[in-house]
Amino acid sequence: MSVRSQSSEPSDTSGTEAVHRAGFACFVGRPNAGKSTLTNALVGKKVAITSNRPQTTRHTVRGIVHRPEAQLILVDTPGLHKPRTLLGERLNDVVRATWAEVDAIGFCLPANEKLGPGDRFIAKELAGIKRTPKVAIITKTDLVDSKTLAEQLIAVDQLGKELGITWAEIIPVSATANQQVDLLADLLIPLMPEGPALYPEGDLTDEPEQVMVAELIREAALEGVRDELPHSIAVVVEEMLPREDRPADRPLLDIHANVFIERPSQKGIIIGPKGKRLKDVGIKSRAQIEALLGTPVFLDLHVKVAKDWQRDPKQLRRLGF
Repeated sequence: MSVRSQSSEPSDTSGTEAVHRAGFACFVGRPNAGKSTLTNALVGKKVAITSNRPQTTRHTVRGIVHRPEAQLILVDTPGLHKPRTLLGERLNDVVRATWAEVDAIGFCLPANEKLGPGDRFIAKELAGIKRTPKVAIITKTDLVDSKTLAEQLIAVDQLGKELGITWAEIIPVSATANQQVDLLADLLIPLMPEGPALYPEGDLTDEPEQVMVAELIREAALEGVRDELPHSIAVVVEEMLPREDRPADRPLLDIHANVFIERPSQKGIIIGPKGKRLKDVGIKSRAQIEALLGTPVFLDLHVKVAKDWQRDPKQLRRLGF
């Protein structure tokens, strides 16, 4: 079993001409395995929404890691799961299509939870993808002691052997404590093909700004809501326009967005008593949006009902799925 710790030295490449590598890696794992947090840590900036609610990533977010010798494009997919709705089926299709196109797959398994049926379900799917190198990433290592971590490393190695998966690497990381995050990039880069950079220096994601703004609003709306609601929330940014007649040194961006839920009864949960919850969502997301866009923002939020949108193909399309 090859497990990488911080003391592991990359192989000596002195005397060989430096090659540039560029390619795509995706993180997979069951919902809430730490994929989005890891993407953000590697990129060094927030490009994927994070939440302690499972199943919060709905778009494939590309985060871009720039190195002098390489460009690593991280594809963050929704967690693969047994679907109960048309939305769930579409999310799983996104995951499988992504796996078929990347140069390496990082399988995220939290250190603080024993391997379960969800992990095995994904591992079996991964076993069917023969050619793509797979790295086992033990996430959230800051939440466990060394004995628990060692047991998880052995269990993951054993899982690979059972299913015929040869891990290119097994690496423990903590994205929140920034432990071994750079080493993970060092291990993924050699798995990328040789080639020039695919994105300009300085680009951190290829997500359209409107999609990222919608995701930040949804992240704020997800905080503190009851279990059944996260799947029911979708956000669409209808308009993003600079306010006219503003002096050049005091710009203001007007953003009009709709928060969609599935049932009228959910409206009160999102809005809260006397509109307090929706106001908090606006304050929290506006701060994140201003940090992302680098400009002051006026955020206009409305809550609307789109009945059973997760099961309706027409509404799914309209909401961007």
